[in-house]
Amino acid sequence: MPELLIDFITSLDGYAAAEGWPGWWGLEGPEYLAWLGEAPEADYTVLMGATTYRVMSGFAAAGEPGTEPLAGMSKIVFSKTLHEPLALANTQLVAGDAVETVREMKASESKSMRTIGSLTLCRSLLKAGLVDRFRVVVFPVITGSTGRERIYDGYPDVALDLISSRTFDGRIQLLDYVPTVLSGPPRS
Repeated sequence: MPELLIDFITSLDGYAAAEGWPGWWGLEGPEYLAWLGEAPEADYTVLMGATTYRVMSGFAAAGEPGTEPLAGMSKIVFSKTLHEPLALANTQLVAGDAVETVREMKASESKSMRTIGSLTLCRSLLKAGLVDRFRVVVFPVITGSTGRERIYDGYPDVALDLISSRTFDGRIQLLDYVPTVLSGPPRS
């Protein structure tokens, strides 16, 4: 069965972005960019929502470092507001229900999937029990005043079992987990 990987980048305080800050909070370093250039999971289909698609296609059009591998990857955008043709190559637009589409893909296809951003999409896939791995890259910044898009608001309680970790450039943390959605706090 194909794997579904949720893949986030975040500030230490759990924001996906911050007002006035550049992509990766301007803290991407050579080791991190080299890892992105190696295109981990390049053979996975990338899943995203309309907002993330707009951001990523803008980054790619501007030549933002680290976005080059995205061009060659197979991508699916779940949206009822976008229309074809889409600017990023190798992108399929799906207007139907994302949870049902991903459930069908996991049951009938052999290609694994991963997300980029797409907070609402990821939340719905996790709640539906479809996520096999949860990867977070934590950037060493707190954006309490300027942070926007709190990642975990509205999420269920989730236990995370760490399966690997890595440090890039002496400061950026990659944490890779297997998630288990909980019905509530564990009993003590």
